[in-house]
Amino acid sequence: MLEYISGTLARVAPTEAVVEAAGLGYLLNISVNTYSAISALKEVKLLVHEIIREDAHDLYGFFTAEERSVFRMLISVNGVGANTARIILSSLTPAQLQATITAGDANKLKSVKGIGLKTAQRIIVDLKDKIHAAELAALAGDAGAAAAFAPGDSAAREEAMAALIMLGYQKAAAQKALARVFTDAPDSTVEAAIKRALTLL
Repeated sequence: MLEYISGTLARVAPTEAVVEAAGLGYLLNISVNTYSAISALKEVKLLVHEIIREDAHDLYGFFTAEERSVFRMLISVNGVGANTARIILSSLTPAQLQATITAGDANKLKSVKGIGLKTAQRIIVDLKDKIHAAELAALAGDAGAAAAFAPGDSAAREEAMAALIMLGYQKAAAQKALARVFTDAPDSTVEAAIKRALTLL
């Protein structure tokens, strides 16, 4: 099983990264939080979670051990798949998710695509005892230190649109949400635009 991949960041988008190592290019699915941390880097080290099925071999990459740990907790919950866990971690930082679960805020979790009320409640019940504030307290600092990436309104809008479509949203709905985002905040970074749009969809 792969533990991490270290190498040159050959390509990066809000939902995926290609890391070249030893002449091979590894495609990793990533969250918006990891994207914001690595988008300006040339060399990266991403922690890996592998999902191997009969018809696919998927790699998920994480900038921090805490995010990978929370991802693994999420997919252990019945009804939460890897892509849903990634969407949750694109909407909330691990620290914010910890606070949401600790507070029992099912409505906040329910606002994430693919999460119904029963699944949100199940996440809270299953993970409340597993997520400890002491272990995740430092994550707020990690999120604040993440690199911002603002290539300009047009480029940022296009990249945010592509990311939302890859996350499973309809193009028309994504366009509507992003139009509102960039009307309210024309200088939004890609990360900020996606996070804000996820609250509107």
